[in-house]
Amino acid sequence: MKQAEIVVVGAGPAGLSAAAAAAQAGAQVLVIDENAEPGGQLFKQIHKFFGASEHRAGQRGVDIGHELLEEVEGLGVDVVLDASVWGIYDGSTVAVASQEYSWRVKADRIVLATGATENGLSFRGWTLPGVMGAGCAQTMMNVHRVLPGQRVVMVGSGNVGLIVAYQLLQAGAEVVAVVDALPRVGGYPVHAAKIARAGVPIYTSYSVKEADGDECVEKVTIWRVDDRWQGVPGSEIELDADTVTLAVGLSPMAELAWVAGCRFLHIPELGGHVPVHSAYMETTVPGIYVAGDVSGVEEASCAMEEGRLAGLWAASAAGRLSVAAAVAAAAPHEASLARLRSGPFGAAARGGKLAMDGRRDEAWGQTLTRGGA
Repeated sequence: MKQAEIVVVGAGPAGLSAAAAAAQAGAQVLVIDENAEPGGQLFKQIHKFFGASEHRAGQRGVDIGHELLEEVEGLGVDVVLDASVWGIYDGSTVAVASQEYSWRVKADRIVLATGATENGLSFRGWTLPGVMGAGCAQTMMNVHRVLPGQRVVMVGSGNVGLIVAYQLLQAGAEVVAVVDALPRVGGYPVHAAKIARAGVPIYTSYSVKEADGDECVEKVTIWRVDDRWQGVPGSEIELDADTVTLAVGLSPMAELAWVAGCRFLHIPELGGHVPVHSAYMETTVPGIYVAGDVSGVEEASCAMEEGRLAGLWAASAAGRLSVAAAVAAAAPHEASLARLRSGPFGAAARGGKLAMDGRRDEAWGQTLTRGGA
């Protein structure tokens, strides 16, 4: 069995940030990721971040990813790729499998930064080739340089849907329409404006009725939905399309937290079931921390700040950092998170975190304390 002071599961923005913070505190860190390349969602994000400069506004996600990779490499973090963590036992033993062999790692502390998974949408024809998540389409375009389709219907007008729709246009696809069951566009107006200027119609209060085709998508029928989310007969619009991309939300990828015995709360604003965790990102299983979308779906800037907090407190609990030093180091990241959640687009996440604050004591049933010198 291998040994590691801190094991970080996931090499996305939260995981790499956690690894960097823990390593900078002097901890020996092992990062494990199932993908062939580290960086997670950042390497699909060729667009520039919005917001304040302190939150990397004006930088492209792919560039931020390279910066994080350089940071962890410079700190001597061990990164293992193409390996899946399939179990956690006794709160400290991490079970790992690659194509070649399986092994176990005994960890003093564990940080789960496993991210989120795309939600699906069921309609007649949804299993046809050509129906995929928006994240899948973004990966095909921006990572593998493969155009997912020629004529695309984007379902969902949140930031993900709008940004990926624009990137599809940049890649040479025709975006036939953006469709959203909600009565108004859910993403930033600046993203919606770019789509509208490109001549893409945005249908709000519409959803997909069906997709048709012999062996793949050939046409898509949308229809208006009423205030009970039911389709309105007679309102159908038939679209000539070969691809349907779904940007209908994310859910925390929290299977490992379930397996480890962490307690959960169901908070819709954060994407569904989320592991209960303290302000120090520690779950109800002592020594297991969470960061990023697995702790509640937000966005990359929040994930990186949560990762720093989880890494700091895991290092403190492992004896690498005094509590006083950890408090001082954590303060700017806590303040940054508060600012990220203060605007109108952070309201849902802020409400979800407040709901967790109000309910986690009951879910805990005990008081968890910080370790460290």
